Amino acid sequence: MFAAEIYMHRFLLSSPVRTLNPEEADWFYTPIYTTCDLTPTGLPLPFKSPRMMRSAIQLISTTWPYWNRTEGADHFFVVPHDFGACFHYQEEKAIERGILPLLQRATLVQTFGQRNHVCLNEGSITIPPYAPPQKMQTHQIPVDTPRSIFVYFRGLFYDVNNDPEGGYYARGARAAVWENFKNNPLFDISTDHPTTYYEDMQRAIFCLCPLGWAPWSPRLVEAVVFGCIPVIIADDIVLPFADAIPWEEIGVFIDEKDVPNLDTILVSIPPDVILRKQRLLANPTMKRSMLFPQPAQPGDAFHQILNGLARKLPHSRNVFLKPGEKMLNWTAGPVGDMKPW
Repeated sequence: MFAAEIYMHRFLLSSPVRTLNPEEADWFYTPIYTTCDLTPTGLPLPFKSPRMMRSAIQLISTTWPYWNRTEGADHFFVVPHDFGACFHYQEEKAIERGILPLLQRATLVQTFGQRNHVCLNEGSITIPPYAPPQKMQTHQIPVDTPRSIFVYFRGLFYDVNNDPEGGYYARGARAAVWENFKNNPLFDISTDHPTTYYEDMQRAIFCLCPLGWAPWSPRLVEAVVFGCIPVIIADDIVLPFADAIPWEEIGVFIDEKDVPNLDTILVSIPPDVILRKQRLLANPTMKRSMLFPQPAQPGDAFHQILNGLARKLPHSRNVFLKPGEKMLNWTAGPVGDMKPW
């Protein structure tokens, strides 16, 4: 789900928007692959990412003149970790870290989005997490298959290893879903992840998209692609590509405090409203905007990112620094971040 960093790089290598002449460039992109630093079991290790970022920026700022002209204000980076460039999967520690100081002037393309949060800079571009287009395509079932499941969810309700009591993980929202609805016949919810997961989503009317450690998850992409009305449980979430996707019209937003009333809220939605949301979700252009296909397609997530970058042009004159002018503090941040990668 962090792979947008890799696929964006591949897309740009062959994109017609790329120039090999830096003097023609509106934007500069540096692929760093911080999300490819993994444990032996394949879990992300965001803690070393600041060192990787610092080393990469040190390299480009001492090799070419373009970073130093703006200290990164005309550069963008893809940072699809849980809390973006705060580089931690636990919110409290991410907030404590804040965005890496050297990235404060750059445009961050990130999956994390939450209003009034230190890990989301104004001007950042919020994107969907990566979900495998080809894999999802192979699990498509006939569009006229009846939607016989009212509410569907597969995933963790408690993270027993990192939060044994269940109050911190997902701010308690997932635990509340389980405790209130585990025996409700309208709710098909479980920690099991069956081989029919994608097919089941296509048989469901509502798919729960609660926050986990972070507000976002691939379920949002999967729900849109499979025409299942996303039930978004993540207060103040900033959703991807709001100019292309009418989230208020296709989804249902539930405040975290209202999770105990989830059944009442969903049952009370009129059938004509449900049908309207389903018709909107059936639009192929909406599905395409959430995906990173290979090869790229018009209107897909790659092109939505380009649209977001284009809307920030032209750069204002104040992004260009005077000779010798410095705005970033290279020594700011935890001591451990200063070690070379």
